[in-house]
Amino acid sequence: MENILLWTALTLLLAYGIIPSILSRGLGLGVFQRSRTNHEVAFTFDDGPDPKYTPQLLDLLKKYNIKAAFFVLGSKAEQVPELIIRMHQEGHLIGIHNYVHRSNWLMTPWTVRRQLNRSASIIERITGVRPVYYRPPWGLLNLFDFLLHKKFQVVLWSIMVGDWRSRGGSERIKRRLLHKMHGGAVIVLHDSGETWGADIDAPLHTIKALEDVFKEIRFRDYTCVRIDEMIPLENRIKLS
Repeated sequence: MENILLWTALTLLLAYGIIPSILSRGLGLGVFQRSRTNHEVAFTFDDGPDPKYTPQLLDLLKKYNIKAAFFVLGSKAEQVPELIIRMHQEGHLIGIHNYVHRSNWLMTPWTVRRQLNRSASIIERITGVRPVYYRPPWGLLNLFDFLLHKKFQVVLWSIMVGDWRSRGGSERIKRRLLHKMHGGAVIVLHDSGETWGADIDAPLHTIKALEDVFKEIRFRDYTCVRIDEMIPLENRIKLS
């Protein structure tokens, strides 16, 4: 009986979480994670907004006239709406990263949808625009997330550099970013270190690294664009 229950649990986990993540992250099914362009790159930031680090990041983006995408947590957006307003006013794209940072593998489909709709409503009340871009925490989709495509565009990434850890400092992040950089890249970074497994001061190193990265990519003939500008026009979900 114990073996039967174990195999049943493993089968359900495979069907609910592991296989959908292989299809999305491995094969790109139902998600956007890179463009075919040779000269554009998109910077995206998860886990914020953070009252300490997000303003510093916004200052840096403004300095280099770079527009980015922020996948925010609804619970944090409620606490610092002024940062959501600033993102919006300065031309950045605001997407959703759930209401709280919890894996979709550990939530029922209706809980995921409640989190999404709640977060979308919070951002809409602040900015007047309802977000349609979504990145699940850790990029983990469950089986039912494929049904979200009518309301949300799921965005993953093609470059990750482990910037949630402080070890190695800004030099490690800079080196990895510049080594992995390629045309059409969707780059995932983080403007908060409060997530489980992250170092609280990690965003400081990310921001410091980006100062040098932004200078360097100018000489590599890359143009920084928002993620929605990379997605083919016919595939975009219209913002309300």
